[in-house]
Amino acid sequence: MHSPLKQDHHKVSTTVTQDTSAYTVGRGAQFNTKNRFIKNEITRENIESIDDWEIRNLKTQYIEQQSKTIVNKIESQDAGMGYSMNPYAGCEHGCIYCYARNVHEYWGYSAGIDFEQKILIKKNAPQLLRKFLDDPKWLCAPIMLSGNTDCYQPAEQKYRLTRSLLEVCNEYNQPVGILTKNSWILKDKDILQDMARKNIVSAMVSITSFNEDLRRAMEPRTTTALQKLKVIEELSKAGVRMGVMMGPMIPGLNEHEMQRIMEAAADHGATFTAYTFLRLNGSVQLLFHDWLYTNFPNYADKVWHLIEQSHGGKVNDSRWGVRMRGEGNLAELVAQQYKKYGKLYNMNAEEWSLDTSRFRRPGSQGKLF
Repeated sequence: MHSPLKQDHHKVSTTVTQDTSAYTVGRGAQFNTKNRFIKNEITRENIESIDDWEIRNLKTQYIEQQSKTIVNKIESQDAGMGYSMNPYAGCEHGCIYCYARNVHEYWGYSAGIDFEQKILIKKNAPQLLRKFLDDPKWLCAPIMLSGNTDCYQPAEQKYRLTRSLLEVCNEYNQPVGILTKNSWILKDKDILQDMARKNIVSAMVSITSFNEDLRRAMEPRTTTALQKLKVIEELSKAGVRMGVMMGPMIPGLNEHEMQRIMEAAADHGATFTAYTFLRLNGSVQLLFHDWLYTNFPNYADKVWHLIEQSHGGKVNDSRWGVRMRGEGNLAELVAQQYKKYGKLYNMNAEEWSLDTSRFRRPGSQGKLF
């Protein structure tokens, strides 16, 4: 299958090229990488060297479990919030660049196909959150929904765990920040609107590209960019503070779209922004490399070298404050554009924060603090 990839503002013309006889459409990863915690396992990390490998059934599996905790303290100094909760582990969206793929190895699975296919369902997530908030040691602070995997991925349509978590948060007046790239969030507009009146919720929609060929290849089971703009507009009109996440910016593929994304998001009601610069940590490096050279064989070398140039000669960087922004001329140019267009479209102009003063445990009397 050959489909033109429109590259606005780019001098180089590229194409998305997928051999449908070997390429599994609808999945980002095409194989399972080795789990670094398992010594003996069968993996397929060099596709060309194995001719008779049989592809397993790629139907999504929902694996229900009873978890021990739901709220996690975020140790990363690059995160905007100190706590997160994820009702699902693994993500069917299949974004090839997702850093959360590596976390799936802790569960005994691969960061590759397993991450998209084997979705862990934390069935008791609402009960765990209620128990967590009832603990007198909890001094209210905002919690991020989707710190790792998308809380509105397809599994939410069946289990509605995100909805239940929001209901608990609304009951306790617990402030929440949401990050998603799925329009299913609109199903919760009623409760989000109620929480917005109390200033205990904000939401960001992730837009990576307006190029549908690129979007379908890079994050195959996400909502289209135009639909994401509609999400921003509808929730913004409902009173929810909306923002746009531009990430990751990938040199040579989508970094030139930053201005267009910010302008469109602002036109649809977004008032704040954030962005990340691509880094390929752990197994994601192997998966992204295979994806890049499969889909962009004539352009892959240039993109790969641009990524290396933006991380001191490597494609990964673990240094706080640098790893999510990159370094070098191209990364600096992206940072300058972010500042320039943020001012132009009046993004991040106001001092604003979620309200923690309203937090109450049901049945408590008077002010908590």
